[in-house]
Amino acid sequence: MKSFSNTYIFVFSTVMVMLVATLLSFVAEQLKPFQEKNIEIEKKLDILRSVGIARDIDDVKDKDIYVEEAYDKNITKSFAINPEGELKADVEAFKVNLKAELAKSSEDRNLPVFVYVDEDGKEIYILPLQGKGLWGPIWGYISLEEDMTTIYGAIFAHAKETPGLGAEINTDWYQAQYPGKKIFDDAGKFTSVRVVKGGADPDDPHAVDAISGGTITSVALQEMMEECLGNYETFFKTKSN
Repeated sequence: MKSFSNTYIFVFSTVMVMLVATLLSFVAEQLKPFQEKNIEIEKKLDILRSVGIARDIDDVKDKDIYVEEAYDKNITKSFAINPEGELKADVEAFKVNLKAELAKSSEDRNLPVFVYVDEDGKEIYILPLQGKGLWGPIWGYISLEEDMTTIYGAIFAHAKETPGLGAEINTDWYQAQYPGKKIFDDAGKFTSVRVVKGGADPDDPHAVDAISGGTITSVALQEMMEECLGNYETFFKTKSN
């Protein structure tokens, strides 16, 4: 009797585990399109916010429709290039996974570029960023004016940075330091933008204030910009000539 009971429990448990696993797999498969759509919307929103659009997203009734319409209206074109600045005609910029590209050899990377035309008819180039903060991934977008050196806008985000410290990278006050800063010096050397602990000189076009108490995340953001924007250096110089 005991043997029968143990066998019954084992079979019952096995069947239940299989049923639950099947159910979870089914649910995950059904939810996948919705998850992918959410990721798409968030990505489009970040691109828009890097040029100052959709800052009022919290006030709209239907976020998805608002973002889709704003993106289609304002992002006039997108394309991917290689590190030599050459067009990759067979690569769709929006579908490029930057994290995966950064894991490749530098010469094999596909680099996305998104273009916004401002109210004066000037083309603004939007570039993605991906890096690693103190506790997890950090990412964002930098937009550049037509001179390919002056920052037009910036948006940064994080997964797990410390609230009140490193997490401040996604606040308006921190991101507001970047517009007007330059990523090349007067001699044409790529400098990116440094973070300065204790406060940057307001007249320094290549530096911003580090976050007080969040130095590690600030430096990680600096390194992210240096690596990611550095991949585009040839493209920048070609476009500005």
